[in-house]
Amino acid sequence: MTDPTDFEHALAELDGIVRSLEQGDQPLEQSLALFERGVTLSRFCHEKLTDAEKRIQVLTQGGGLRDETAAFEKDLHPRQSDRG
Repeated sequence: MTDPTDFEHALAELDGIVRSLEQGDQPLEQSLALFERGVTLSRFCHEKLTDAEKRIQVLTQGGGLRDETAAFEKDLHPRQSDRG
């Protein structure tokens, strides 16, 4: 098994592993090997998502973009004092 190279391929392989394990027709040793590979892929995907989140935070804070989520939350849930 090779190291995952990008998020999309890792996620697709992880999806295939989950489907295979859910069928439950693999021998124990093969199931354990698939599970181990799945954990590796899951960690890889989690790291990629964490990196992406950090990059977005840097771009929205450092690049002068405002946090649209906060503005949306304020519009969705105005304070009692804002209602008049």
